[in-house]
Amino acid sequence: MEELVNNEPVIKSEEVDTETTATTETIEEPVATPAEEVVAVEETPAAPAEEPVAEEKTAVEEEPAVEEAEVEAEPDAEEEPEPEQENEFDIPTTKEGIIERMKQIAESDEEISRQEVDLLKSHFYRIVKAEGEAAYKQYIDDGGDPEAYTPAIDPTEQLFKEVFAIVREKRAAQHKAQEQQKEENYLKKLRIIEKIKAILDNPDEVNKSYNEFRELQNEWNSIKDVPAEKSTELWKTYQANVEKFYDTLKLNNEFRAYDFKKNLEMKTALCEAAEKLTESDDVLGSFRQLQNLHQQFREIGPVSRELREEVWHRFKEASTIINKRHQEYFESRKEEENQNLDQKTAICEIIEGYDLDSLKSFAAWNDMSEKIMALQTKWKTIGFAPHKMNQKIYDRFRAACDAFFTKKAEYFKEMRENMGENLRKKTELVEKAEALKSSTNWKKTADELIALQKEWNGIGPIPKKQSTALWSRFRAACDEFFEAKKANTSSQHGEQVDNLNKKKAIVARLAAIVPEETPDLRQLLKDAQAEWNEIGHVPFKEKDKVFQALRAQMDRLYDFLGESASKRRVERFKNTVSEGGGDRVRDKLVRQAEILQQEIKTYENNLGFLNLSKGNKGSSLIDELNHKVDKLKADLKEIKEKIKIIDEK
Repeated sequence: MEELVNNEPVIKSEEVDTETTATTETIEEPVATPAEEVVAVEETPAAPAEEPVAEEKTAVEEEPAVEEAEVEAEPDAEEEPEPEQENEFDIPTTKEGIIERMKQIAESDEEISRQEVDLLKSHFYRIVKAEGEAAYKQYIDDGGDPEAYTPAIDPTEQLFKEVFAIVREKRAAQHKAQEQQKEENYLKKLRIIEKIKAILDNPDEVNKSYNEFRELQNEWNSIKDVPAEKSTELWKTYQANVEKFYDTLKLNNEFRAYDFKKNLEMKTALCEAAEKLTESDDVLGSFRQLQNLHQQFREIGPVSRELREEVWHRFKEASTIINKRHQEYFESRKEEENQNLDQKTAICEIIEGYDLDSLKSFAAWNDMSEKIMALQTKWKTIGFAPHKMNQKIYDRFRAACDAFFTKKAEYFKEMRENMGENLRKKTELVEKAEALKSSTNWKKTADELIALQKEWNGIGPIPKKQSTALWSRFRAACDEFFEAKKANTSSQHGEQVDNLNKKKAIVARLAAIVPEETPDLRQLLKDAQAEWNEIGHVPFKEKDKVFQALRAQMDRLYDFLGESASKRRVERFKNTVSEGGGDRVRDKLVRQAEILQQEIKTYENNLGFLNLSKGNKGSSLIDELNHKVDKLKADLKEIKEKIKIIDEK
């Protein structure tokens, strides 16, 4: 029976007739599969071949059949994911660099790599797409109309297409030439077989034909690839005739020893080359080079019987190490890619979970844009997902982002449609404010300007180009009136100085209190606060200073009583907000409350999503989000209390 060694049958000859003095050539590892197939390594080495019977006819007629052995499969190199393909080539990072590389390929006489050309094309259009998306986003952010957007023509794209067409045509010609060359090689090898058969037709002349036979062998080995579908049968036919030649030739021991010696030198060199590959950091490159070494190993003739198993075992050991590293490499890549898929899926789920219908202002949409772009930035830091899922998860991510930016564009478009009317209304308010700014009817005019300010805040946004200038005019008119009103009250300065002294006295009393020795401290503080509130205004320049002094003493004493900072802030606010003058403050607090409510809702949605999708995983992230929600709710409660204080004044 034949044994399979490294997917290669080893033919055993019949036993030796003890009367025979001449020895014959033993055939080693002939090719049983095309050279392109991946070589497995977990096979048993070939057993030493038996010596054939002296009669030529017996050795030919009783040629053994091939017995198939179980082969451990290796991953197909052509099914490697894209990241490994990119490791083989230095792909430029700019469109111009890619075009220049394509020109070099088009002008070079070297064989064109389909993988490199495909990667160059993929990277070029990836850059084009990224630039197009960036241009569209900039257009939208600048207030452009999405329906009127027209992408700019990229002149480099047409140039790329022209060069790519040349490369594609050249590669097609190369492929055709290669296929033709394989057919020619096949015919050449057939002719060599026929020449060997012709030698065998004259058994008496075989010894004289040894040099011719060796030349035919060298010619055979110099001929490269043949069509894969014809390779195995061709090799079997060739090997059968080679064996028949050696059986007929009855080479003397000197010829045999010389052949064995040269073959041993070549196979030893291949063993050393394979062992060197085991030390290389280039796992993929080592694996591919190993396939070439196996092809050469098959094509070299046999070595002496006593060294045959040793040489093959040495070569197989190095092959096993390289194949194992290759397998482990792909297994580790697979695990990493699955982790990348999990991360990318989580990002998609977060974006899909955002409540876009709750975004009702430019600020809210812009805040959400920052969150989306932060997730896009994180996405770019994550590596490839498994090959079969990589495009699918990207399409899902792209769809989620597109859905957001489309809705944002629709909202901005709707707002722009109302900006003309808003501009007209705010212009009227500016004109009214400018008409009132010189009035000396202080109380009535102050009320009218405050009403105008409320109305201003209730009007929606206007175009950015007019917004700053219009607001400056409106504010200048209001400031001019209120500064004049304030100057008119300068006669009250003496009274304000008295009030300042009274408030300083309260601060001094509080500073003298030793809390441990004051049993009615809480009531004393309330009385001091009430007394403070009854005192009128103080000089403007001293207002903050004396208030900070009061707050410092209040904080010290309330800290002793264990009062919360939030409650004290509310109390201070109650003491500082002026009756009838808190409308602007109230509007600001209302806007802050709306923003906090939106943030709380967003965080709670994310918490719900994480609890459903992650189970017990990511508990630290969930705890952090819960803490943020609690803090936001406390801030919201404080703001609502301040609004209530204003409403009650």
